[in-house]
Amino acid sequence: MADQPKPLMPHATATWLVDNTGLSFEQIAEFCGLHILEVQAMADDLAGSKYTGRDPVHAGELTQEEIEKGQKDSSYSLKMHKAPVEVTRTKGPRYTPVSKRQDKPDGIAWILRNHPEVTDAQIGKLIGTTRNTIGAIRDRTHWNIQNIQPKDPVTLGLCSQRELDAVVAKAAKKAGTTDEGQPVAVADNTSDKDKLIAELRAEREANEKAAAEAAQEAEAAAWLEAKRAAEAAGTSGGGDEPV
Repeated sequence: MADQPKPLMPHATATWLVDNTGLSFEQIAEFCGLHILEVQAMADDLAGSKYTGRDPVHAGELTQEEIEKGQKDSSYSLKMHKAPVEVTRTKGPRYTPVSKRQDKPDGIAWILRNHPEVTDAQIGKLIGTTRNTIGAIRDRTHWNIQNIQPKDPVTLGLCSQRELDAVVAKAAKKAGTTDEGQPVAVADNTSDKDKLIAELRAEREANEKAAAEAAQEAEAAAWLEAKRAAEAAGTSGGGDEPV
């Protein structure tokens, strides 16, 4: 069973199995990839963090029949019904940690001020943002424009110096100028139609990625709110019911 995939949220799944099944701690620990003492602490309500239970049957990771087999035989090892989908990188703007997303507007403002030749599509891919956000910062209609201070995106950790230099060089070449601002001869066989298609495709991918990140953040916020509500309900109830 060592190679069997683990639930997407092991601790939350273990909490649900402890509260809703008659499985042994060993079975739950093995299925969730946890130490048996962690499961014991959850059952005794001694765990440092309280987890909102996650139903593995509803998630498709376990079947009710599999749970019943385990309840009948404490030595039975639960088998994963459907492994969680592996999260993979897709085309589009880079993934930015939540802790750094608040710095994006500052990085965008810096590029707009210091490298106006860089296109919105290039900024979107470099920093991981949408054209609407870039336009709002450029037009100073962004909701937080009063607090946005242009800062080097490399210093902010939003991209590497090499990536920034490559984007700036590409934008300068496309604009037909060198770093010194001197015109250069650029042989570009790409038609305007192809350029427009490529730019629209990049914008669409950036918007899709941003929407996916927003959905993930919303889901995480909803989960946290449910967890807090469950904790509040347990506190107001005098501790008679486990959280």
